Amino acid sequence: MVENGSVVRAMADEIEEIRRKRLAQLQQQQLSSHMGTDTQAAYQQEQAKAEMEAQKQAILRQILTPEARERLTTLKMSRKEMAERLESQLIMLAQSGRLQSIIDDEKLKILLSQLQPKKRKTTITRV
Repeated sequence: MVENGSVVRAMADEIEEIRRKRLAQLQQQQLSSHMGTDTQAAYQQEQAKAEMEAQKQAILRQILTPEARERLTTLKMSRKEMAERLESQLIMLAQSGRLQSIIDDEKLKILLSQLQPKKRKTTITRV
């Protein structure tokens, strides 16, 4: 079992490494400014988006078991908004230090059932 403090430290280390790589990319882009400003801005925006996704995936790898990550990936294909909401909540919990342990598939199922709106059961009675 991984201690909560070491998970947060590992996340911080990975985020710092990603930031360093991103800074190196930005510096390289400035050196090769032969691109148009619109194209360069779009490229930088795409790079920033990719960096954020990489950070999210790094954190999720640390707090979810492989089975739970697989379930989340499957959910993302069918219900993207719900999956993104769940990812955001899990990352927020991990960064705030409120996760007590790694989340396995069963815990993820429980979280998903709590996120889903309650369905109303409709019954028809004939008179």
